[in-house]
Amino acid sequence: MKVREMVWWWWIYIAVAVQASIKGEDYVTYDGRSLIINGQRKLLFSGSIHYPRSTPQMWSSLIAKAKEGGVDVIQTYVFWNLHEPQPGQYDFSGRYDLVKFIKEIQAQGLYACLRIGPFIESEWTYGGFPFWLHNVPDIVYRTDNGPFKFYMQNFTRNIVNLMKSEGLYASQGGPIILSQIENEYQNVEAAFHEKGPIYVKWAAKMGVELETGVPWVMCKQTDAPDPVINTCNGMRCGETFGGPNSPNKPSMWTENWTSFYQVYGGEPYIRSAEDIAFHVALFIAKKGSYINYYMYHGGTNFGRTASAYVITSYYDQAPLDEYGLLRQPKWGHLKELHIVIKNCFTPLLQGVQSNFSIGPLQQAYVYEEGMEACVAFLVNNDSTKNATVQFQNNSFELLPKSIGILPDCQNMVFNTAKVSTKPNKRITTLTKMFNEVDMWKEFKEDIPNFLDTSLRSNSLLEHMNTTQDKSDYLWYTFSFQPNSTCSQPVLHVESLGHVVHAYINTIFIEAGHGSHDTKGFSMDIPITLIDGINNVSILSVMVGLSDSGAFLESRYAGLTKVTIQCSESYIYDFTNYTWGYQIGLEGEKLQVFKEQSLEEVEWSEIDDSTNKSLTWYKTTFDAPIGDEPIALNMSSMQKGEVWVNEQSIGRYWVSFLTSKGNPSQTLYHVPRSFLNPTGNLLVVLEELNGDPLQISLNTISLVNVNSPFSYHHLPQ
Repeated sequence: MKVREMVWWWWIYIAVAVQASIKGEDYVTYDGRSLIINGQRKLLFSGSIHYPRSTPQMWSSLIAKAKEGGVDVIQTYVFWNLHEPQPGQYDFSGRYDLVKFIKEIQAQGLYACLRIGPFIESEWTYGGFPFWLHNVPDIVYRTDNGPFKFYMQNFTRNIVNLMKSEGLYASQGGPIILSQIENEYQNVEAAFHEKGPIYVKWAAKMGVELETGVPWVMCKQTDAPDPVINTCNGMRCGETFGGPNSPNKPSMWTENWTSFYQVYGGEPYIRSAEDIAFHVALFIAKKGSYINYYMYHGGTNFGRTASAYVITSYYDQAPLDEYGLLRQPKWGHLKELHIVIKNCFTPLLQGVQSNFSIGPLQQAYVYEEGMEACVAFLVNNDSTKNATVQFQNNSFELLPKSIGILPDCQNMVFNTAKVSTKPNKRITTLTKMFNEVDMWKEFKEDIPNFLDTSLRSNSLLEHMNTTQDKSDYLWYTFSFQPNSTCSQPVLHVESLGHVVHAYINTIFIEAGHGSHDTKGFSMDIPITLIDGINNVSILSVMVGLSDSGAFLESRYAGLTKVTIQCSESYIYDFTNYTWGYQIGLEGEKLQVFKEQSLEEVEWSEIDDSTNKSLTWYKTTFDAPIGDEPIALNMSSMQKGEVWVNEQSIGRYWVSFLTSKGNPSQTLYHVPRSFLNPTGNLLVVLEELNGDPLQISLNTISLVNVNSPFSYHHLPQ
C-alpha cells in the first residue's frame, strides 16, 4: 500500500473520531495496547450470540446471562442470505431483526461487535451467501471480481447505513464499537493468486470508506491493511497468534472456540472450562486485550440454515447451551476468571510487561505500574504434574497445565485448573407421548417416474444449480426396457450429493449417504426388474450447502454416474441418457406444514405397511405448563425435517450413527415463542422408516450434580 493512501485512510478514521468527540458521543480508537473508548483503555471480554439462532423472546435473557458472566461485548455475524433472499428484497423481521437485537444489547449496557462479512462461514449454509449470487454472470466469489465486489459492497453499505440510520455506532452514541469485513480470508487467499491480495486491500478500503467511526477488523488475516486490525481465531491464540501486523494495533482474539460444531455421524467435542481459562489467561498475559468466546451461546440451526452435514443444534457445549441454560462449570469458572482479570486491568493495560523463566516448563509474565501496582501470571506448561516455583521470594504450587494469577504479585487468587463452580447436568422430563395411532394422520409422497416430469435433459444435471436451493430434494428419473438376458441386475449410483434414495418402479430399494469428511459416495444395489418398461427414480438429497473453501460458486453436487450391470460383460450406462427431473417434494410445494394448506392433500390414518419412506405425519399438542425449555425427542425417527406451527425447527438425522453407535442428536429445541397454549400443529417429514408413535415432548431443566434441586434461571 502506498504511504499517501495509508495516511489518507488514517485521516478519514481520525476525522470521524474527532467529530464524534465534539458531539459528546462515544469514540473508539486504538493503539498497540488496546481499544480506547472515550479516551479510556478497555480490556474486553466478548461473547458470540447469533440473533437468528435463537428467538427475539430469548435475546434479553441470553444477553443478561452473558453480562452476569462478565461479558462486555456481544459479537454477531450478519447473515446475508437471510436479509437479502432476492436481489434488492430485504427482510429484517422476527428472528432476523438485527436492529432490535443490537438495541437490546445497548439496553443492557453492553457493547457490540458487528461482523458484516458478508462471507461468514459459521457452519451456515453457503457461508451466508444468498444462492442467487450463483446466477450472476461471470461472478467469482471473494476475489478481485467486478460482479462479486458490486454485490458485496452494496450489501455491506446497506447494513452500515441501516446501523447509522438507527444511531447504533459508538460514534453516534450506540453500542457498536467494532465491525468486521471478510472472514478468515487468508485460508483461501492463495487460491486466487495475485487477485487475492488485491481483493484484501479493496475490501479493507471499502469498509473504512463507509465511515462508521469505529475500527474494522479482519480475522486470520496477517496482511490486513492499515488501519484494519488483524485478529486471531482458534483455541490457543496465546500460543499460535503471531501478533498484530503493526506495533500500533492491539492484540485481539475474535474467536475463542468454546467447543466445536458437530456434524451428523460425529461425536460432540467437549472442551473443558480449565482449558478455556488457561488459554484466555495466557492471551491476556501476552498483552491480549480483547477475547471473544465463539460461541457463548450457539443456539439452533432452524430450518435449512445449517451447512453441509452440520447438525441442528449449534455449539451446545458453550457457556450457555442451546436452550440458553448455564453450562456449569464452564459459565461460572469463566465468570470468576473475568472478575480476577478485570480487578487488575490498570496495570495490565498501562504497566510495563516483563517475562522470564521460573522453571524448565514454567514462565512468569509480570506487569508493573511503577511502585503502585503489580500483577503476575505464573504459567505451568507441564500437563503431567504439579510444579513448585519461586517468585519474588515466595513459593507457589501450580497445578498441571495451569496459570496462577497474582493480582498483587504476592497472593495467588485464581488458578485456571482449579474449578470451584459445581458442575450441573441437563435433565429431560417427559410431558407427552405421541404414542396413540389415532393421534396422527399421514400423507405419502407419490414417487414420480419419467413420464411425470416436465424438466428433461440428456445428461445428469448438477443438483444445486437445478434446485436453486429452493429444496433439499431433486428427483432424477429415467425409464428403460432391459433385454431378456439381464439377470441379477445391480444398480450402481455415484453421487457428489449427501444422500440418495433409490426406487425401482416406485418401490423403495435402498438409501445411501456420504459424510462431512468425504466428497462423494457410491451404491451398488441388487434390484429386480420387470418385463417391459422399468422406471428408475433416484432422489438426491442435500443436507445443507458447503460453507467454506475457495470457488463456492463452482461446486458440484448430485448424481455423477448411474449404471445397471446385467452381467460381468454387459452394463447399461445411463450417465448420458434422457433424464426427467422434479424439484422438491409434493408436500413442500403444497406447504402441507401450514395450517391453511392441510386440506391440499388427503390425510389418512397411519397404516402398518413396511413402506413408510417419504411420509408426512401431522398431529396437534398443547404446550407444557411452565417456562422451562421444550424439546422433541426424535430418537424413533430416522431422517427428515420437523415443523411446529409452520416454523421449521430444523433437519433431523437420527439414523446416521457415530463411531460409538450413537445418534449425533435426538433432542430438537422447540422455542416456547413458537407455541400457543393449545392446539399446536406438529408436522414431520420422514424420508426413511421412522416410527412417529415413539416421538415425545419434553421439558429441559438443570440439576447440580451434587444437589437434588434443579434450576433454569440465573443462580443467586
